[in-house]
Amino acid sequence: MIEKQVGDICLKENERIDDLERNGYGIIQRTDGFCFGMDAVLLSGFIKVFPGEQVLDLGTGTGIIPILLEAKTQGKHFTGLEIQEEISDMAKRSVAFNRLEEKIKIVTGDIKEADRMFQLASFDVVTSNPPYISHAHGLKNPEEIKAISRHEILCTLEDVIRQGAKLIRTGGRFYLVHRPHRLAEIITLMTRYQLEPKRIQFVHPFADRDANMVLIEAVRGGKPMVKVEKPIIVFKEPGIYTDEIRTVYGY
Repeated sequence: MIEKQVGDICLKENERIDDLERNGYGIIQRTDGFCFGMDAVLLSGFIKVFPGEQVLDLGTGTGIIPILLEAKTQGKHFTGLEIQEEISDMAKRSVAFNRLEEKIKIVTGDIKEADRMFQLASFDVVTSNPPYISHAHGLKNPEEIKAISRHEILCTLEDVIRQGAKLIRTGGRFYLVHRPHRLAEIITLMTRYQLEPKRIQFVHPFADRDANMVLIEAVRGGKPMVKVEKPIIVFKEPGIYTDEIRTVYGY
């Protein structure tokens, strides 16, 4: 059901276009569904994409990371892979709304089969903001889209890391945002698949609170050496972002 037309883009019932405050870009999201959060914004700021590089985002959702990276970097091309057809369609329409069809491609497909969908070792950068909650733990959200976004229902952390490792060229970079309590598991899996952690940055909601996110950069076939960067503090007081969030991340 079409609710309204915005330019050449048809918005469906319960959809809206949110302003990304970058290059005049917008993104289509559901008013009653899972929307991108601070983790995606922080990951887009942590990722390094150099001129001419090819980027793949695994589990792209509504396409927020490819769109933000296109706005922030000089990468040559960005691909987003999303298994949920409804969400993938929203991402494709967001790309069209921003007239980025020549720079961003959204592919509907399963992360577990990514190595059959894309040429091996063909990307300079692979990114992912995967489900955080292991399938065996935590209450499942009764809404299917939200549950798939938050729980390892359709793919596991190992699936994401294994596939990412296959698709990155030697010397290429893998970027992940996840929860700190799974950091040991993440590092173990990365090294198992020849992804050497290079940069780790913890994210704290407030200066006096424990970290609730961790950003990781790993290099395919890299030498052992990791740098723990200065932590990011999101809020200086409830509802007010720190200067770093406002200036560096533009949120």
